[in-house]
Amino acid sequence: MNPASAAGEEKGAAGGGGGPGGSTCRGAEGGGDPRSAPATAADPEEPGLTGQKEDSLEEKLKSLTFRKQVSYRKAISRSGLQHLTPVQNLNLSISNGPVKEPRMALEWSENAINGEHLWLETNVSGDLCYLGEEGCQVKFSKSAVRRKCAACKIVVHNACMEQLEKINFRCKPTFREGSSRSPRENFVRHHWVHRRRQEGKCKQCGKGFQQKFSFHSKEIVAISCSWCKQAFHNKVTCFLLQHIEEPCSLGAHAAVIVPPTWIIKVKKPQNSLKNSTRRKKRTSFKRKVSKRGNEENKGRPFVIKPISSPLMKPLLVFVNPKSGGNQGTKVLQMFMWYLNPRQVFDLSQEGPRDALELYRKMPNLRILACGGDGTVGWILSILDELQLNP
Repeated sequence: MNPASAAGEEKGAAGGGGGPGGSTCRGAEGGGDPRSAPATAADPEEPGLTGQKEDSLEEKLKSLTFRKQVSYRKAISRSGLQHLTPVQNLNLSISNGPVKEPRMALEWSENAINGEHLWLETNVSGDLCYLGEEGCQVKFSKSAVRRKCAACKIVVHNACMEQLEKINFRCKPTFREGSSRSPRENFVRHHWVHRRRQEGKCKQCGKGFQQKFSFHSKEIVAISCSWCKQAFHNKVTCFLLQHIEEPCSLGAHAAVIVPPTWIIKVKKPQNSLKNSTRRKKRTSFKRKVSKRGNEENKGRPFVIKPISSPLMKPLLVFVNPKSGGNQGTKVLQMFMWYLNPRQVFDLSQEGPRDALELYRKMPNLRILACGGDGTVGWILSILDELQLNP
């Protein structure tokens, strides 16, 4: 949130919109009625006393605003959402060295990093770079190449990718680490994102978001969650500190979303002499069971540990982008935005077998096939081979 706007609101709230000279502000701060003040306070022959009171009031207002900003920054630092603080002027030059290639598909290997963005090429010129005017490296170039994240819908220049990593703004998490035992891993947290354009109404005050008439809207008007899609005005009266720490309900589509707490990245087993000795002492039955489990999880160090509930009906989506006049790409991006990207699979990258084997123990599983007759027949044949009845 912009501290400048927060300071303005706090000052406006403390001042109450009084007239010149700050008489209303003095009454609010001092707790008394200006009309009952001694006549000498308003005597024009003593302007020094009035000036001292005004200076004292200004100091109190500045102190109040500073305390509010400090408490807000402390809450942000505790929650790990440093990207909500305004981007300072990085004043960095564009590096000519090797740049990390933006990821365009999910990583399912042991090298998977939680919170990685899924960058897709975009020609949207109406959205400014997420870093804003101060942090953007190519703000004066209108033809710079941009990319848009399919999961959280932020737009960034290719040249600004490195700066985005420096402010540590991650995408919404899609899984959890198997070694993590923190109590926070038991629920999903909000993933707050600054928005310069937002539809709908504020969850707190119920008012609509002001749409700018200019083509390039530079002011941050809203803060919204990439999971539940709740949005608030970029004001301290609407976006409260308690929203940062509270758990996310996953919104209107919670019943079909696979929570990231259900998808666990298992730790790579360590090969040691003790482990090899223990394996030799196992019975043949245990060897077969472990071997079968390794085959099921081969090449994909992820396991699914769902929480059974009659209200949950997780949806597994398979999309063939080449079907329907190449409209499948838009469908793929839409489902990655509304659902967990790890429950949406691009059939042009890999077949449905690995995904169906991974989610085979998911209760109340639903499968959606987006494609032609060949796509549907392909998925049905794999279901028959695996003897699955979702």
